[in-house]
Amino acid sequence: MKTKIFKSALAVAVSAPLLLTSCIEETIPTDYVTDGQLAESPKASEALLWEMSAIYNLYGSLTKTDPQHYDWGYGSIMHIRDVMTEDYAVASSNYDHYSAWEQDNNIGESYMTTQFVWTYLWKQVQTANNVIRAMPPVEAATDAQKGSIAIASAQRASMYLDLARMYEFLPNDKTSNINKDGNDVLNLTVPIVSETTTEEDAKNNPRVSRQDMAQFILHDLNVAEAYIENTARLDKTMPDLAVVYGLKARYYMWIEDYGNARDFARKAIDKSGAAPLSKEDLTNVISGFNTLSASAWLWGMQTTKEDRVVTSGILNWTSWVSNETEFGYASEGPKPMVSKEMFDRISDTDYRKMWWVGPKGSAHNRKLEYVSDNFNPENPHADRAVCEYGSLKFRPGSGDPNISSVACVVGIPLMRVEEMYFIEAEAAEHVTAGAGKALCEAFMKQYRDPNYTFPTSGASVDGMTAAVEEIVFQKRVELWGEGQTFFDFKRLNISVDRVAAGNFYANCRFVTSGRPAWMNFCIVRSEGNSNKAIMGWNNPDPSGLYK
Repeated sequence: MKTKIFKSALAVAVSAPLLLTSCIEETIPTDYVTDGQLAESPKASEALLWEMSAIYNLYGSLTKTDPQHYDWGYGSIMHIRDVMTEDYAVASSNYDHYSAWEQDNNIGESYMTTQFVWTYLWKQVQTANNVIRAMPPVEAATDAQKGSIAIASAQRASMYLDLARMYEFLPNDKTSNINKDGNDVLNLTVPIVSETTTEEDAKNNPRVSRQDMAQFILHDLNVAEAYIENTARLDKTMPDLAVVYGLKARYYMWIEDYGNARDFARKAIDKSGAAPLSKEDLTNVISGFNTLSASAWLWGMQTTKEDRVVTSGILNWTSWVSNETEFGYASEGPKPMVSKEMFDRISDTDYRKMWWVGPKGSAHNRKLEYVSDNFNPENPHADRAVCEYGSLKFRPGSGDPNISSVACVVGIPLMRVEEMYFIEAEAAEHVTAGAGKALCEAFMKQYRDPNYTFPTSGASVDGMTAAVEEIVFQKRVELWGEGQTFFDFKRLNISVDRVAAGNFYANCRFVTSGRPAWMNFCIVRSEGNSNKAIMGWNNPDPSGLYK
């Protein structure tokens, strides 16, 4: 279905008023709140920070009334990125609202799917801009205000890093960087909208180059690094200094400055003091990948029973990614699965292999535990048995498969310390051959597979050395379903082969030569109605180019 014309997301990001009501406990007007009042009110400033956390679980970014069933916040963006790789297969189903992204179909400039991704991510930018705009310049700010600016700067940097990596046009095997309008979009990202951008500026605001975007993001990260410890962290839904270091590690991986990526990943590890998840943590049927209290989780989202995404019952993270519920989308048909090829490559002694069900009757399955025997494929009476290669990674909240108001109250990982170990290893291997191999082997032996030995032979793959390919593969296993693997496929020009993967359904069984064209997201066409500099500068539509 083609999208209707919506108000420009960039215009919204510039012009949205700062309105707060019951969140502010100070005795100040609530029908109209000035920036000065916000800056002077600690409660108001804190309310804006909480708003940044809440928007991760935004229900209906396009419309609150009967939204599309993929319109439920940042977890949906993560899911979209995952189904665009070759690691995250989904069982064919008439209930699957993510088929456009799985099938490379209807994801051009004229579709609601494209509108959702663009609008939601810009709403994230908007909330961060609101906080920064409400504060005095950092040099004139109090310590508490500097802390608020730092948190908002880290959040904004994170969103722009997503936008840049998703929308930057990189070479691929199907579309040219010279678009249908004859313009060269190579390495163009998205427009920059900051707290100082005026509505007039936004009407003629072009996509910026990777270099200009990188400079903007780095400035935000430097502000965050300098001032984020000026305020106490409210909870793990907000970034701290370890998270800022982690964001810098991701940033430097994007621009392929591997020395700095290695160093900042190590800083994130050391500053966090976090230990990787244990075997018990990885497979716990009650708390497996559903709680922010895990030491290894540096940053995450949190749903509450009052959130609209939870009260909806089915428009939320648990519904779409947990196979162990009696009510969710995943259990009704579009079951998330690991690719057969990835599953087969994982060692049987690797604890992580217990995130997925093996072939029926296999010895592997006898090691698995379920929140209820009704999901056990070895139970002949189970009517919701998890399919072969189906995921057990993300357990329903409190291990409850029945009551959606409990099962859907979960933490969702935005950054774990394990990611930093793999960034450090890959980056080190790029800098010095053999250095990353040693780091990867040490991590794997200590935390994931006591019998692990780094492969001693292998050929280069998609331009990666055998050592880099092995490190990246182990990272892909570790972060399966967490929305990060997409970025490594795109950065490293990795081919997608869903035929060799073994268990993708027919309509998305594509093979690419290098990164897929669909990893260069299109900007929704209606954006040009409010920003003339966008017109003619979109990425080519990749829809339907693979057979």
